[in-house]
Amino acid sequence: MNIRMKLAVVAALAAALPAFAQIKINDSLSVTGWSVGSYTYTSTKGSAGNANTSSDSFNVDAALLGATITPTKEVTGTVSFYFKPDTEGGINGPAGAGTQEVTLLDAYVAYDCGNGLTATAGKFLSALGYESYYAISDNMITLANQQFLAPIPGYHEGFKLDYAADKTTTVGVALVDSEYSSNFAATEGDGHLEHNFGTEGYVTYTGVENLTLWFGAGYDSKGTPVNPFGFPSTRSHSVYVLDFWASYQLNKQITLAAEEIYKDGGKAPNAAAAAAAGLPTDKGSNWLLYAQYLFTDKLSTWAAFSGEDVSSATFGTGKSAVSVSGPRYWKASIAPTYALTANLDVKAQVSYTKYSNFTAKSAVFTGVQVGFKF
Repeated sequence: MNIRMKLAVVAALAAALPAFAQIKINDSLSVTGWSVGSYTYTSTKGSAGNANTSSDSFNVDAALLGATITPTKEVTGTVSFYFKPDTEGGINGPAGAGTQEVTLLDAYVAYDCGNGLTATAGKFLSALGYESYYAISDNMITLANQQFLAPIPGYHEGFKLDYAADKTTTVGVALVDSEYSSNFAATEGDGHLEHNFGTEGYVTYTGVENLTLWFGAGYDSKGTPVNPFGFPSTRSHSVYVLDFWASYQLNKQITLAAEEIYKDGGKAPNAAAAAAAGLPTDKGSNWLLYAQYLFTDKLSTWAAFSGEDVSSATFGTGKSAVSVSGPRYWKASIAPTYALTANLDVKAQVSYTKYSNFTAKSAVFTGVQVGFKF
């Protein structure tokens, strides 16, 4: 199927989907959900000795169906099921290697303790990261900074406290089974607390008009990081992550945002492992700059400039020492979105990525995505 035909199918799908409002079953139960489908095309120019490649994808990217139960004013239960096709990695593997397509994603109970304090127990999403975990809420079709280090955690199981100290300041802490799980899609923790636990905390401040400041930190006691390029586990090394982002509403049309992330998960066990994985360390930083402009109530666009720098490492000593450089990149993107209805939108994206110390020299990404929510 050629590109024009595939884009025509996307358009037909968008036209065929009806618009629904959020479904409220009764005063105690409501149901919500979303799905996104896209056509994307990526052209990659290989570095010295590596061939040029291209690939495309046309399918449903992900979908979620969730329910919120509020039996009392103080208690809220949330449960959701998440779908990600095997062609996109499934729930627990890289693209084409997943073994599961549907999983229980959210499964937690929150209790309003009063005086601004909320206690939550169960399976929930990490608080870290400016970009959304959910494809329906992303500013762009692709994330700006998850390529090598994958520094933003996903889901885990445990207990957390969120405290609204006043109208401008909120803090939160969590004790979980792991900050970084051993599954590629990060849809669950590792299920252990005795031999490996995770913690994270954050503070957000909105005391300056139109400005949001957010700072968070995470710790994994015995690192088993897994990222899209299969970095080998460094089980003897703890993992630390620091995350700071700020968002400013300049006026009714313009929103600006910036984020800096630092992650330290140690280095590969040896030079051979580093060469096989293409990553000498699980240590480095990510950054991103975002700008949004609202043309109308229906049409908006995000522009992003982001990058990542993976730290280098030296293996061995003396004349046998081998130095392996960490890959890095910068990425420029633009992603306009048009809201067909309150429940249905169409998003496009064009990105150019420039790599250093990597098998690819550069890459161009283009895509169109349809998102439906209720």
